[in-house]
Amino acid sequence: MKSLTQLLDKSVFRLVSIMAQLLLLSAVIASFHQVVSRFVFESPADWTEVWTRCAIIWVVLLGLVLACRQGAMLKVEILENALNEKHKRWLATLVMIITSTFLGILTWVGAMAAYRFRFQTIAGLEFSIAWIYAAIPIGSFLALIAVIIHWSQGSAESNDEIAAL
Repeated sequence: MKSLTQLLDKSVFRLVSIMAQLLLLSAVIASFHQVVSRFVFESPADWTEVWTRCAIIWVVLLGLVLACRQGAMLKVEILENALNEKHKRWLATLVMIITSTFLGILTWVGAMAAYRFRFQTIAGLEFSIAWIYAAIPIGSFLALIAVIIHWSQGSAESNDEIAAL
């Protein structure tokens, strides 16, 4: 399990981090282009606002993956501080089950939405809106994997190992 986790950290989760950073950079550049073209040249571009929105959607869902991998999502700290080590593990398991169930449902619903709207195009960009909806099942599925890996390693160990992401 440890070698699989290391492989995922060095490949999949690192790729997710790089993609999120590049998409955020593209959103910033597109927004800057929109401001310059609108207020300096008085000829706004049609595609920049739409692209920025699409890129931010992907950044949020890819960021969810990275946050889940670090265990930075759901914490019940008041309850966790009041429990002993055995009960803390039970609480972590309960949180993992609830989070995994939610992410599993989100993966399914997101996949159905991406499939349902596959023939609709995005105005200004002229490609299928399914590529935007695909962020939901892809991000939530990868987050589901990240939650399970984080839970299997325990909270303290995984935060040290993945700080390099």
